[in-house]
Amino acid sequence: MSHVPRRDLLAGAAALAGFATAGLLPGSAAAATRQRPGALRGPSLTPGDRAVTARVDARRALTHLRALSDGIGWRVAGTSREHRAARYIGHVLRDLGYRTELQPFPVPDKKLAELRARGVHWQSAAAANGAAGRAAGEITDLGAATEVTTDLTGRLALFTRVAGRELDQAKAAAAAGAAAVLIVNVRSTTYPERKAATFFPVLAEAVPVPVLGIAEYHGARIRAGVARLSLEVTAHTGLTSYNVIAERRATLPNPDRRAVIVSAHYDSVPGSPGGNDDGSGTALCLELARALRRLPTQKDLRICLWGAEELGLVGARHYVKQLDDASAARIAGCFQNDMVATSHPPAGTYWLLSVDGAANTTTDAIAGAAERLGYSGQTKGPTARGSSDHEAFFERGIAAGNFSWRGGEAPSQLEPVYHTPEDTVSGNISLQRLQVSLELIGCAAYDVARHR
Repeated sequence: MSHVPRRDLLAGAAALAGFATAGLLPGSAAAATRQRPGALRGPSLTPGDRAVTARVDARRALTHLRALSDGIGWRVAGTSREHRAARYIGHVLRDLGYRTELQPFPVPDKKLAELRARGVHWQSAAAANGAAGRAAGEITDLGAATEVTTDLTGRLALFTRVAGRELDQAKAAAAAGAAAVLIVNVRSTTYPERKAATFFPVLAEAVPVPVLGIAEYHGARIRAGVARLSLEVTAHTGLTSYNVIAERRATLPNPDRRAVIVSAHYDSVPGSPGGNDDGSGTALCLELARALRRLPTQKDLRICLWGAEELGLVGARHYVKQLDDASAARIAGCFQNDMVATSHPPAGTYWLLSVDGAANTTTDAIAGAAERLGYSGQTKGPTARGSSDHEAFFERGIAAGNFSWRGGEAPSQLEPVYHTPEDTVSGNISLQRLQVSLELIGCAAYDVARHR
């Protein structure tokens, strides 16, 4: 018999006792063996699966999602609202007993606008070369014009975006006396089913008034009867975003300090409260942190919430860049959760996405969990797709996957309100899909974490 330190023996004994109390013994958590929500067939669960499914609850996750999306709202990287979200997440994880840190990193400057009218409080992006400050006035709708012949003194000019002519629209309105320019975004020809989000107008030269790139939703609301608006454009400079990193050590001996990561990004694009993208993934991580915190594992469990994903995966890349080679090699897999609860009817396929389309530890674990839970036939992949934080891990040679509800024909089929002000809890969240996501990720990640 090889020598085992007494502290490891004690840890192992305590963890085995935890298997019993955690519902891992055969016959326990009987209720969790019933057919899972939305599954096509009955389950065939392992003891570990039963422990997870007996604990995870989409309704608990929803309380975190409401706090992030309804309570905090827009969580643009580096702004005070993103910082509020980071503090909220850190507080939840510390209260659950995780060793938690905020990892800072710099993000680019930006101009953002807030717009107000009776019953209205919106956010949009604003042009870097437009003015900061306040404006208010009646709205003149100029449609898709690029020239202005009417007097706009003291008024807000509303345009439909003409791609490549935004500077012409802004200059013409400013020359006619407009106090500010609002350019309504239009849908792309590539994805015409997606509503147009707010955008940063790119102006090759300075314009002396605020220039906003507002979402299709904002334009429709204004044109439906908002006659007057007040707005304020703020220049956000010297910005810092944060990753929230939480860890719970293995309860069984883990001499190589192997770890499993469950992750999501918590920031959102300007103008969007980020209900599904990616408040849903963040809420899933927080609920799994609660459900898994006392279950015995042979690997460390790490819960990571990334900042500044919407700027180009900045937070996850920063985290991975800080890892030395030994630390990177200890990560058994990263389960990245991005948009895991949409209520959009066609998005009924749960996709297993790896950057190169090849199977790895995480996609294999999800496929296995789907089979055991009864969801085989409702998942697809692994399929090649990046565009989320799993890219940073793949580039470092770490097994990683992105898991998400999307349309059945291709993973590019997203809900129409993607990145828009309508990505809200009330309008775009399915509790059933959130529950399925919790069970798939929870069972898969726990299966990897509880085996050496």
